[in-house]
Amino acid sequence: MTMFEKAKILQKKRVRLPYWIKSKTFQGELRHTKQILRKYGICTVCEEARCPNIGKCFLKPAATFMILGSKCTRNCSFCAVESSEPEPINYNEPEMVAQAAKEMKLRYIVITSVTRDDLSDGGAGQFAKTIRAVKRLIPDSKAEVLTPDFKGNLNNLKTVLDASPDVYNHNLETVSRLYPYVRPNANYRLSLKLIEFAKRSKTGVYTKSGLMLGLGEKLNEVKDVLKDLRNAGCDIVTIGQYLRPSKLNLPVIDYIHPEIFENLRVTALSMGFKYAASAPFVRSSMNAEEMYNN
Repeated sequence: MTMFEKAKILQKKRVRLPYWIKSKTFQGELRHTKQILRKYGICTVCEEARCPNIGKCFLKPAATFMILGSKCTRNCSFCAVESSEPEPINYNEPEMVAQAAKEMKLRYIVITSVTRDDLSDGGAGQFAKTIRAVKRLIPDSKAEVLTPDFKGNLNNLKTVLDASPDVYNHNLETVSRLYPYVRPNANYRLSLKLIEFAKRSKTGVYTKSGLMLGLGEKLNEVKDVLKDLRNAGCDIVTIGQYLRPSKLNLPVIDYIHPEIFENLRVTALSMGFKYAASAPFVRSSMNAEEMYNN
């Protein structure tokens, strides 16, 4: 019996969540943020991926804009984003994202996307246009991009970097051993290569990556990932608890105690990361502006 089969049995037994896994409910001004997003027809990863922090972020307001539609060409087993035939590219989308960001009074804009393996450039051109639209409409803003792996095509990554994002983010998500289960269409070394290329080829850009814990990884494996990230030139790292978004996704193997998260934060800083966020509800784009400014 595999660890995932054992975890599914535990899920059926309705194992009680530990006390530190609590998500506060927010009301009120969330509606205003959603109204702006609907007005411009903008998707967010906050909604599509069922982020547990959506209330806290929308209340600020803050959001991670998701371009290139809401349908992903991959089917990662941890992700709630729908996998199906993707929508046609909306060529007005870069301007709409910029308009929405301006109306929300954002000065730090995070842009991500579904994976678009159906496109020759993997969507890199749309990333570049969105960065430029945001910086044109909000001249004093900062832009962070969280991209898919572009199948390792460094020319596509260069297209994004040439638009001068302030932060380049690509999440490793988990340890190398678990890639066949968690990211079956991705490659651990290839993802590291993207971060290394971004740091080496673009002066002034901060590089960033994120991990989920609770999928059966071992502590020494997590530390090995941190070492690999630093060796690749990664500046900022985020580490959070994996929470199963639906019954169709991978089950949680372990709920990691907050003390372990804090120890990993300290370990990451000792390795030379510029900033490390590590706690159960940490997510890759949560408090992204604070990470950049610290």
